[in-house]
Amino acid sequence: MIISSSIDLGESEDLQEDSFLESGLSAPLDEVRELKVGPELHGERLDKMLATSVTEFSRSYLQQLLEDGAVTRLGQIYTKASLKVKAGEIWTIELRATPQSQAFKPELLDINVIFEDAYLRIIDKPAGLVVHPAPGNWSGTLMNGLLGLDHALMDLPRAGIVHRLDKDTSGLMVVARTRQAMDALVKKIASREVKRQYLTISDKAWVGPKQKSIDLPIGRDPSNRLRMAAVDLSKNSGKLALTHFRVLDQNQHGALVRCILETGRTHQIRVHMASLKMPMLGDHLYGGTSNPLMPRQALHAEKLGFEHPITGQPMNFQSELPSDFQNLLQAWSLSYNETT
Repeated sequence: MIISSSIDLGESEDLQEDSFLESGLSAPLDEVRELKVGPELHGERLDKMLATSVTEFSRSYLQQLLEDGAVTRLGQIYTKASLKVKAGEIWTIELRATPQSQAFKPELLDINVIFEDAYLRIIDKPAGLVVHPAPGNWSGTLMNGLLGLDHALMDLPRAGIVHRLDKDTSGLMVVARTRQAMDALVKKIASREVKRQYLTISDKAWVGPKQKSIDLPIGRDPSNRLRMAAVDLSKNSGKLALTHFRVLDQNQHGALVRCILETGRTHQIRVHMASLKMPMLGDHLYGGTSNPLMPRQALHAEKLGFEHPITGQPMNFQSELPSDFQNLLQAWSLSYNETT
């Protein structure tokens, strides 16, 4: 069912490596304050002085203001958090709204909810929808839509989001509606009790066995911090990652592949596909080629299974293939049987 979120005006990584806004605290009205550095703060960092002097707002919000040029002394803007302050100095901070501070707000969005009860919802996310606010996408995200759909989520960290999909990945997500359910789901994900299956399409014919398991740690690419990479843990930081691949069909164009995650690292399937020298179609960051029928990375979260965090009831969901997947499979004469 498609649910349109509505705003009630009468009422107020795996999360690893994700940066979420943790509360719905509204940004203040513009206000300028003078802050005098006391002797107890002499020699402390500028960011610590701000946090000590303006206690009603989060360190994250104050850091945003610092980076945004809202902190001055003697008319000069300072943005370096590590700058040491001196007793007796007079600093000025302008408390104003930032894009980040306004991101945690309800919005009217169409959200495809395929299941809901008092504790959780299952969302079928379309490609192109950003999950949570971040630079370049401070509004119009799934989080904003969830808040519009259920204003009570203002009381939950990240509006109940316990894992994410990339912007261009389509498919199933579970989101919590209560703190009890959220804490239980986070534990289930950490202990690998949430089973996730994805479908992808490689941009070339599969090489080798039709079933492969890739057990390669993943961390930031040392040569490009915008990417992840399979890393040597003796030389670089990273986390263990295990993906099982099974080819469902293939020909000279490419292969339709089912991917089962044992872990949930950032870009895990994309990195492990690239490590096989068979990047997914449309994944330009990791070497995939383009195709007009698939104007995004070809990745779809097809199946999701877990025990209900409160009732213990088995929960299993499946998402239909989106139209771009179907069109490409038809054009490439690749067959898909959802029971295989």
